Amino acid sequence: MTILKRTTAAALAVALLSGTALSAQAKDYTVKVWAGGTNENSMYRVKAIEMAADFLQRQAALRGEELNITVENQTWSGWDDFKQAVTLANESGTAPNILVTGHEDIGPWAQAGVIRPIEDYVDFDSWPLNQIYENLIEVASYDGQIWGIPQDAESRVFFFAREGLSAIGYSEDQIEALPERIREGEYTLYNMIDDVKKMQDKGLVAKGQGFAPRVKNGPDYWQFYQSFGGEMVDPESGKLIFDKKALTGMYQFFVDAVAKGVVPKTYLGTEWDDWHRNVAAGKYGAWHGGTWHYAQWTKQFKLDDFFGKTVFSLIPAGNADGRANSITHPLVYLLSASGSDDEAAISAELIGIASEPRINALHAVASGHLAIGTEEAKVPFYANDRWSREATEELLPYANSIPNNADFGVYWTAMYKGLEASWTGASPVADAVKTAEAEVKAALGDGIIIR
Repeated sequence: MTILKRTTAAALAVALLSGTALSAQAKDYTVKVWAGGTNENSMYRVKAIEMAADFLQRQAALRGEELNITVENQTWSGWDDFKQAVTLANESGTAPNILVTGHEDIGPWAQAGVIRPIEDYVDFDSWPLNQIYENLIEVASYDGQIWGIPQDAESRVFFFAREGLSAIGYSEDQIEALPERIREGEYTLYNMIDDVKKMQDKGLVAKGQGFAPRVKNGPDYWQFYQSFGGEMVDPESGKLIFDKKALTGMYQFFVDAVAKGVVPKTYLGTEWDDWHRNVAAGKYGAWHGGTWHYAQWTKQFKLDDFFGKTVFSLIPAGNADGRANSITHPLVYLLSASGSDDEAAISAELIGIASEPRINALHAVASGHLAIGTEEAKVPFYANDRWSREATEELLPYANSIPNNADFGVYWTAMYKGLEASWTGASPVADAVKTAEAEVKAALGDGIIIR
């Protein structure tokens, strides 16, 4: 990778951490780290920064210098409260030094002056940043600059109950071949509906529990848009794309799933813990989630023999226009615009160390996330973990991401409102699509391509 630019701030970071900068007097820093979407399994998002601080202090001590770094962290399990806190802190000038958030925040936060480009403080041609997957660096970029460093990677996954498939006539060989059939487009979302309906008819799962999608809004639903041929952004112009045919196919699929009786029209808004418990108890025929859910199911919800009970794959295609796919939604380390260049430089150095393969592998295995770089995938601790290894091989090569376009949130909101309206029967599919189209046209004008 070629770094886009090296600035005086990057030179400052080198000087700051060199012997000449620290030899005259002790250096004391307090680095504040805020992380959204973080629970018990993913605490290495902040612990890795603490480990990096300890490393830098030990390194300084061996040079005969005194460096004191205090890391103060705060985590939020959800996203709304976290983002509100970031907004308020930015307005009051009290934002933390490091933010851990979804990559889709880069565009709007860069435009709003909440963050500063991390490329001004680090060298992407040097270890360990030079081994991070190129596509993840692209995900952390916006408007020609690299704003963040991927904190993790993941893929959104489709799951089937092995017992259910076996009971409706699938042989073991056919079950093992199912992921490949999905990749090739031979097995679609509508085949899935038929299969889980058979499971319900046989009493293997309760009525309305054949198919258990994500219970709330999230990037996962853009996978279904892609399953019906949708594209989110035009690669040439960078403009968003509103594909009416693909959105119609997506909405109609969920309406058809309700009509088939495999998911209730009142399903959206189900409590996450109820969903997790049902997955762990084997109460669903097919469902979709994220790679990190493996850690939740096997730890908190006591799902045993995961590989003996489930088979996983990409999200199936919906029709001949679409494709099997997966979306990766990396969280990223971002540098707040608050604070001095010195503080930004030390924070960037901590992020770089936290991104080293062995440290990041701790987070990946503990939380069910995937490697951020080529060398991490080779770390024995990671490579010997079956879920980490198989999910990386089977899913990550086919994953793409939602765009960092600052206007994507408007489109996303309109898309999900239309999905809810059609799913619940509040609006016919055609009307839901028209309403979503009108909303994005009014808000974005020629910033979105309607086709």
